[in-house]
Amino acid sequence: MQQPEVITDLDVASTTKSVMKKLPEVTLAFWIMKIAATTLGETAGDLFSQTLKLGYFLTTVVLFLVFVVTLVVQLRSSHYNPFFYWTVILSTSMAGTTMSDFMNRDASAKYLSKGTTSLGWGPQGLGLGYPAGAAILISLLLVIFAVWRLSGMTFQIRDIVTFRGEALFWSAILVSNTLGTSMGDFLSDSSGLGYAGGALVVSGALAVLVALMKVPVVPNVLLFWIAFVLTRPLGATAGDFLTKPTAKGGLDLGTIGSSAVLLVVLLGLMAYAQVQERRAGTTERV
Repeated sequence: MQQPEVITDLDVASTTKSVMKKLPEVTLAFWIMKIAATTLGETAGDLFSQTLKLGYFLTTVVLFLVFVVTLVVQLRSSHYNPFFYWTVILSTSMAGTTMSDFMNRDASAKYLSKGTTSLGWGPQGLGLGYPAGAAILISLLLVIFAVWRLSGMTFQIRDIVTFRGEALFWSAILVSNTLGTSMGDFLSDSSGLGYAGGALVVSGALAVLVALMKVPVVPNVLLFWIAFVLTRPLGATAGDFLTKPTAKGGLDLGTIGSSAVLLVVLLGLMAYAQVQERRAGTTERV
């Protein structure tokens, strides 16, 4: 029996025919918005859990419910809507930030702000550490991809029209954003590289992925998901650089101010994407 053709997100940009467009084309603008959304997810997640002292556990519960609500809106949409799609990306980034913090951190002084002894209601964290947390998340992501593959559904993302297909896609997004947070925090806090050094390492890895796109034997779907994961620690290190004290190598802009600025930037990009989508729809009808 002939195997179905597998087309990745990176191939979508060169594809003009689609059954039902529910997701954006993967272009440079896509990656800019992804980094903006994940950076905001980092600062906003820290705003709720640390600045407002709601704690990792309570914030994770609340933000996961926000993710579910935004996902339902996206699933019920019959076509691609930039505001719906990027709101889900933002909610997975915020939830991923606090989920990662809850998994990897605990109530020890090295994870809490100076003078803080506890955060919010519930357990302070599982204290697994970044390596163990990353190993768990990588395993979970591989399981999702294995189930996705065994289901026989295409990796042509724009053609995903079933609930099961979208559920697998968004599950992978949530786990990859959580994994990316763990990687970013490890590079910034535990590796000794600092925020700028961590960002340079991730940027270098992304440059290698761009070069590998020209290598035919390397699957584009693998490159896409590696890039999707790596843009999250880039956003995490950028968010930490904006908000952390100058003594730790940050700009000390605070989570409130940084989140507000990033939100304005992201909303502007979403509005621009919405205008472009409407123009494309008008052109197709003509």
